[in-house]
Parts: sequence; structure tokens; C-alpha cells
Amino acid sequence: MTLIGHDLTDSARLCPLEPWQAEEFAAYVDRVRPHLAPWLPWAHSVVDADSARRFLQRYADSQAQDGGRIFGIRVDGRLEGGALFRVFDTPSGICEMGVWLSPEAQGKGLVTRTARHLADWALNTREMHRVEWRVTPSNTRSIAVAKRLGMRHEGTLREAFPFNGTRQDLQIWTLLPTTPH
Repeated sequence: MTLIGHDLTDSARLCPLEPWQAEEFAAYVDRVRPHLAPWLPWAHSVVDADSARRFLQRYADSQAQDGGRIFGIRVDGRLEGGALFRVFDTPSGICEMGVWLSPEAQGKGLVTRTARHLADWALNTREMHRVEWRVTPSNTRSIAVAKRLGMRHEGTLREAFPFNGTRQDLQIWTLLPTTPH
């Protein structure tokens, strides 16, 4: 199983997102910032091509060391979302994934398909032991994805996520190799 150029549907594809695509990524974030900003800290810090390039370069550098990595979700060739392994720690066998999508691309199962593909790749191809999905309790759509993937809610870290001037709770959902998904 590969992560490079994976078809999600007839018109949607999961592709690497690399520093040379910084202008496109910055334009995407600018276009959907109001939708992403309540949930994703980088939606506030990626404000132009330079900041987008730095953000994408961190993931390129991390991937080169077999760590975190980032992908774009393209619908009919247009960047409409993305996914990442924010953490990909092969020595411990633990990774954390996340997925986001523009409002106009929602409702087609793309987030669930993407997350399922990433989880399957991490567990089966890379033999990671634990895939985590971290989410604030108010993000009910993201929690619904975790449930559709068959993830187990392991607990809530109280006031663990400082964001937008407040400390928010953070739920941890997981898949293990023994969890049916």
C-alpha cells in the first residue's frame, strides 16, 4: 500500500504536499481560513507563501527523517483539503493523524476515506502500534470520523490544548492493530 497518489474517489486524490506548492497552499488556507481557524492552529500562522513554505518545509524535513508528513486532498485537481501525520514516531510505534477539508468538498466521505487509508498504511504497511486522533470535544464532525473508523475514545486531557486564548480539553481516540476498522 502506498501513500503517494492514492485515489480516494473517481475525482479525488490524496497527494504529497511539498514546499514547492507553498503559494497554492497559502491561497487555499486564505480561502478557507474561517472554516479551519476554529480547529487548526496553523490556520492562523500560514498567512502567505513564505509562512506556507516554512510550514510545508518542516513536514518535508520531518518526512526525510521518517517522521511526520503532510498530504493534499485534490478534487478535480484543485486543492480542497489535506491530511497529515503530525507525529510519526517509528521507535515508539505511535503516530497521530489529522484531516481537514474545505466546506465545498464536505459530505462526500473524503475525510473518512483519507483517514482510513492513512490508518491502514500506518498499521499495516509501517507496522505502527498506535494511531491517535486528537480532537476538541466541540468538534463533533471530527469525533464522528473517529467513530466511523472504529476508534476507541481513551480519555480526555483536561485543559491540555492552549488555543485562541483559552485552554481546551483534548479527546484522544485510537486504533490499535487489534482494533477492527
